[in-house]
Amino acid sequence: MSRPLSHFFAYVSRLRWIKRWGLMRNAIEENVATHSWEVATLAHALAIIRNRHFGGQVNVDRIAAAALYHDATEVITGDMPTPVKYHSKVMREAFGDIEHKAEAELLALLPDDLRDEFAPYIRECAWAPEEKELIKAADRLSALLKCQAEMQAGNKEFESAAGHILKKLEQDALPEVMYFLEVFAPGYQRPLDNLLG
Repeated sequence: MSRPLSHFFAYVSRLRWIKRWGLMRNAIEENVATHSWEVATLAHALAIIRNRHFGGQVNVDRIAAAALYHDATEVITGDMPTPVKYHSKVMREAFGDIEHKAEAELLALLPDDLRDEFAPYIRECAWAPEEKELIKAADRLSALLKCQAEMQAGNKEFESAAGHILKKLEQDALPEVMYFLEVFAPGYQRPLDNLLG
């Protein structure tokens, strides 16, 4: 007996063709698939740091998996630039509604018996508050690292964004983010030959 076909992963794999930072001149192109991988690794690291150094008890694997899918809806919606998405309460609410509908469309691509298993990763509303906090922090941290890489490449277009993002991270003052900025972030500014020893 053959099983019905699902196009879920074929569709999600197209995140690699969706470019980020569409309103900015980029020296280094970034796509949503690459960004999602980076956010997943950063969220995983932040969760481990929270558990190891700051008394957390979060599920690091669940956070990493949810972070992998955190922008999956952009395969339907495209990458909405942050200044547009958060321009006003009306815009944010409208885009939030679009994201919820896109989540439902993605889940509908899965076989019926797998939808409930994937829903906690695809649907942001299913994330626990600590999971959401760490994934959002990892997303913001990824954006800061991107801005810094652009500036290091001589692209001043990202200076203002870097300042705003760093200010927000400092205002939030999550201890695991501050730890990452102190211990790991400086390495991003160094050439390859200086990283391995």
